[in-house]
Amino acid sequence: MSWWITHAERTLSEEVPAPSDVVRDFYVDLDNIKAVHPLVVSVRALSRTHTADGYEQTYRVVDRISLGILNLRVSYWARLHVPADGDVITEARQFPRVHLSGRVSFDPVAAGTRVTERLRISAPRPLAAMVVREAVEAHLAMLAGIRARFQSQT
Repeated sequence: MSWWITHAERTLSEEVPAPSDVVRDFYVDLDNIKAVHPLVVSVRALSRTHTADGYEQTYRVVDRISLGILNLRVSYWARLHVPADGDVITEARQFPRVHLSGRVSFDPVAAGTRVTERLRISAPRPLAAMVVREAVEAHLAMLAGIRARFQSQT
């Protein structure tokens, strides 16, 4: 490990009023996530590879990040490892050495589904606090957006 790169782990959760398989299918399609993630401007599928237990999908994503009066567009790739059943593994990498990986579970609960994201965020030390704050805020808003999307359908 390098002194230059810091790591943070966060666990985020939201209850969504829909069956687990429906919520999971919504989550793994980044075209859907674009509608509920506050930073995502565009999503383009790059490749899809079938694996022994499901598939792996890679996307090119463009985010809009506000830095004071500046709005920057940042392009990066994101990859989802989607097994036929179970947790979804997420990964995103962007310049300069920012890496977000996660394990997302979709557990049935009385109210529908508890979506839990276990995130690991790595970033250069000078950017780390901002990257962690922005990632956590954006993913909390995304999970709340997924909940609101399904609430409006009931």
